[in-house]
Amino acid sequence: MPNARATHLTRRGILAAGGALGLGAALTACGDDDAKSGGSNDGTAAAKSGPWSFKDDRGKTVELDKVPANLVAFTGVAAALWDYGVQVKGVFGPTTTKDGKPDVQAGDLDVDKVTVLGNEWGKLNVEKYAALTPELLVTTTFDTAGTLWSVPEESKDKIAKLAPSVAISVFDRQLTQPLQRMWELAESLGADMKAKKVTDAKAAFEKAAARLRAAAKAKPEIRVLAGSASAELFYVSGTNLSVDLEYFKALGVNFVEPSEEAKKATGGWFESLSWENVDKYPADVIIMDDRASTIQPADITEGTWKQLPAVKAGQVIARSPEPILSYDKCTPLLDNLAEAIENAKKVG
Repeated sequence: MPNARATHLTRRGILAAGGALGLGAALTACGDDDAKSGGSNDGTAAAKSGPWSFKDDRGKTVELDKVPANLVAFTGVAAALWDYGVQVKGVFGPTTTKDGKPDVQAGDLDVDKVTVLGNEWGKLNVEKYAALTPELLVTTTFDTAGTLWSVPEESKDKIAKLAPSVAISVFDRQLTQPLQRMWELAESLGADMKAKKVTDAKAAFEKAAARLRAAAKAKPEIRVLAGSASAELFYVSGTNLSVDLEYFKALGVNFVEPSEEAKKATGGWFESLSWENVDKYPADVIIMDDRASTIQPADITEGTWKQLPAVKAGQVIARSPEPILSYDKCTPLLDNLAEAIENAKKVG
């Protein structure tokens, strides 16, 4: 586990860029060729009563005598599987807000039907986990080492002995790759991927992607900045490692990029700015981290923020740095950004 200083730094990484909490500041920006391709499923969807296997994005194959039914997953992964009709027994990660409502990362997940093993990042109660008799743990990974997202470093070995794990990589690739991998995983777990709801969602995603491409092409002068706020600092995300930003950039969106020199201290994820310097990078549209662990735009009181041209013009929208990896949940991300660019005025 990195020392306290490094952990704090990478905590800001996830707040700012969907980066890798607790993985240290030396994240490398490239993976192996297999990781870049998104990996592959070793077989087709298994029959509910037959053997099951799945090769994850770490290159590890899990083989079981039957399709696992007792699933435990990171909250955002559970939400994606839920959209495909696959239910989990337990979740770990931000699940409910202080008032008991579903966290933004829970999507449409029925939070009353799952056992919450830890309601924040990096918390997973091992005793409660064991009591669920888990057959499979599913999460994402944000680095080339395949570190399991939100699985506590101090108890990872105990957790690993209780059930095998599957990791879907969301590091240094475009959004469409982990979306496809989650599709394959859901299918292997028995989801009906020919259901109208599922096929309609995929078609809507493709339509939204075409819309965003057209909007970016029509207004190439509109500069978009991906930001995140804490009480002390403002974070400007680079686009080279985050699945959503990499994909949006591939569709033609003109992003503000922090300097490479400034990103070095964070493994390439982002640049930290004092609130006095929040205007360092001119932007016409700002997309802000929507997670509960960050300060939301309406709650930012800094005068320098309120004076930003994009803020004064009302050209600020939400961004999901940890997108729920179902087509249904990713489509609005495309449509919202497309609409913002379509309607944006050049102000930066």
